[in-house]
Amino acid sequence: MKIALVQTNPVIGDFAVNSGKILTACRKAADEECGLVVFPELALSGYPPQDLLERPAFLRAHDQALEQLCQKLPDLDVLLGCIEQRPHSEGGKRLYNSAVLIRDGGVVHRVRKQLLPSYDVFDEKRYFEPGEPTETVESNGLRLGITICEDIWHSVIDEYGSDPVAELFAGEQKVDCLINISASPFQRDKETVRHTIFRSLCSRYQVPLLYVNQVGGQDSLLFDGRSLLMDSDGKISGKCQGFAEDILIIDSENWSGPLHEPAEEDGLAAVHDALVMGIRDYVGKCGFSSVVIGLSGGIDSALTAALAVKALGTENVLGVALPSPYSSDDSMEDAAALARNLGCRFEVIPISKLFTTFQESLHPLFGDLPADVTEQNLQARIRGNLLMALSNKFGHLLLSTGNKSELAVGYCTLYGDMNGGLAVISDVPKQLVYELARFINQDREIIPVRTITKAPTAELKLDQCDQDDLPDYEILDQILELHLEKHLGSEEIAARGFDGQVVSDILRRVRINEYKRKQAPMGLKVTSKAFGYGRRYPNVQNFQD
Repeated sequence: MKIALVQTNPVIGDFAVNSGKILTACRKAADEECGLVVFPELALSGYPPQDLLERPAFLRAHDQALEQLCQKLPDLDVLLGCIEQRPHSEGGKRLYNSAVLIRDGGVVHRVRKQLLPSYDVFDEKRYFEPGEPTETVESNGLRLGITICEDIWHSVIDEYGSDPVAELFAGEQKVDCLINISASPFQRDKETVRHTIFRSLCSRYQVPLLYVNQVGGQDSLLFDGRSLLMDSDGKISGKCQGFAEDILIIDSENWSGPLHEPAEEDGLAAVHDALVMGIRDYVGKCGFSSVVIGLSGGIDSALTAALAVKALGTENVLGVALPSPYSSDDSMEDAAALARNLGCRFEVIPISKLFTTFQESLHPLFGDLPADVTEQNLQARIRGNLLMALSNKFGHLLLSTGNKSELAVGYCTLYGDMNGGLAVISDVPKQLVYELARFINQDREIIPVRTITKAPTAELKLDQCDQDDLPDYEILDQILELHLEKHLGSEEIAARGFDGQVVSDILRRVRINEYKRKQAPMGLKVTSKAFGYGRRYPNVQNFQD
């Protein structure tokens, strides 16, 4: 039998669009004489629908869309993820996260997700009731063992008491292949972890595995797709393209199919493609078509602009330089060179006169007090106001350009450089910013070399350098990773060879700047722990470890 694995990019709650994608893919699969087509988790609603699940109107629209879709599907078996309402009388949560097998215009088999993640960005126990173990189901002579996303992560998430995959293989029932429909968000190097889990399952049970994952950007989450077929020996023998909608048609006679991208594809290319997809989807799904970016001549804004042009095209990106009295000629030259290399529109709006006006207006109150960070922040806020004015007037979405290292320690200005609708690289540590810049330049110079090699500076006072206020970024990023992603405290980090005072100061800055991050634009998640709703810390707290 031919089987189509279809990774779709849904729009949450747009049942017409999502149903249309499913129907189009099913018709194509039928034309290819497939007997079964498989879609991701919650393919009809999109994942994660969050508190939309608490709205009766949303659930009614979902069920109506599913009923209408069943009537329109061609003559083949369709497996897709959907919401299932539970009777009021049964108690517990009102919903299941389900997979349904549709045949001849109706649902012939249901599987309910058993392991409901409630860590990091996941909150499924808030909405769903865990399902019970289910039987396999036959499709065109094959016995299918169906699981939903987290159900196959039992081996690495030790909080679950049950193992849905083991239960499928218990007893006398036959399993010809294991299927996992998923909405598994991207993070750097996660594919390596997935493949390790998949190989372990294929080896243990001696069956092939079909993995079908959602693709696309949804708020801060980036879904990479990269659906695949792994044979019973743990070899990837068919794979969808990453970060794009795709259909993979495989043959169950020999469990093989084409590789639309290399079997193993992680690292810088994956992070780059994830960020490009995230920009494209966030801008488009929010109803925008163009963006504006403040170009300082520095590496952060250069990387953001390069990613934006890749995502949206040169005609949809406006770069604006806003030089102050402290902006160097080199920085302005680099900003202009970047715009030329990218081919995007470039404008210059000097802010020196505005800065002087602000200072004059404040002088009666400031008097002869010495200049300090206040005057630096004034410049950033003037720039932020001008960029937001351009956003409002022309309908551009403003992209903010701060990186994760700066955001972590508060090296950014509220209502200034933090202004924007999307913080593209807010989960990209500074060292990774440099790596991505070099990756973008691998074929030709796009980001000016001087932008990459010069010492980073905010240029908000004379002869300013980031390292006047911060440790070297190589050290800072290591400490931040240990603290934010590994959850280590100051003593544990210092025990790894870092200066204790430096560690304490960095962790103090992380703690006291939570209020800034709560007011930052939404960012795109590429590491195991990003700032946003996956990291829940109070603003007002004084725990010091």
